[in-house]
Amino acid sequence: MNKLLIVDGHNLLFQMFFGMPARIVNKDGKAIQGTLGFTGALLKIIKMVKPTHVAVLFDGERHNPRNDLDESYKANRIDYDTVSEEENPFTQLNDIYNALDFLGIKHCETTVCETDDVIAAYALKYGKNNEIVISSFDSDFFQLITNNVKVLRYRGDNTQIYDTEFFFNKFGILPDFYADYKSLTGDTADNIKGADKIGPKTAAVLVNQFGGVENIIANAEKITRPSIKASVIENTERIRLNYKLIKLCDCADLPFCLEELQYTYNGTTTNEVLIGIGLK
Repeated sequence: MNKLLIVDGHNLLFQMFFGMPARIVNKDGKAIQGTLGFTGALLKIIKMVKPTHVAVLFDGERHNPRNDLDESYKANRIDYDTVSEEENPFTQLNDIYNALDFLGIKHCETTVCETDDVIAAYALKYGKNNEIVISSFDSDFFQLITNNVKVLRYRGDNTQIYDTEFFFNKFGILPDFYADYKSLTGDTADNIKGADKIGPKTAAVLVNQFGGVENIIANAEKITRPSIKASVIENTERIRLNYKLIKLCDCADLPFCLEELQYTYNGTTTNEVLIGIGLK
């Protein structure tokens, strides 16, 4: 069976750029810590996963349709146009693209929707007949987990792979209901406000008792705890809006077909990549 590795490019870039212990410059004084960390982590992920196909996807600059639903969506994110070069991970993005080209790995920036939507489209289109590993710390991808689709959170030797069993043991719900669960709790990372008084444990209980958000809303009167019943009723529209913001579907166009993403790792090292793209 084919195994497709899809890497959330910006997620890995931020993790590596801000996770390096110090700013690293080459002999020409050019900062390379983001490129160094990204390339090294990517090669380690490839060695772990042993994929037959690889794609790295990045968010391009574009209007976000989810902001039409809620203008506060991701409004808590830093505007990197206003920060210094030393604190801006995007200053090393072109070098990372060069590294991916050197490795022969397909990559692109999304131009119409979020990277999440494109990754979801890959998982939903190819996940029935192929193994798929999504490398990202974005928890929205948990909703895509199936017997064939897994989420990898890279932490070196402490890397975790979320499959259906690992996910259920951690959250107490099935991955299919993660978007519903998160619609109740909210998501501080994306500036999505949840329903008052509903935390993770309560959300899991509601999902297991009633199912998705529409069933929870329809059965609000059956909720035994008065404060939780009141919260669901008072926050009905908020919960429905959250679901629209969080739920991933297969509506995005795919930048590459599966055949275009074929990849065989040939043992190239991080140092060889940096030399090959002129950074060492």
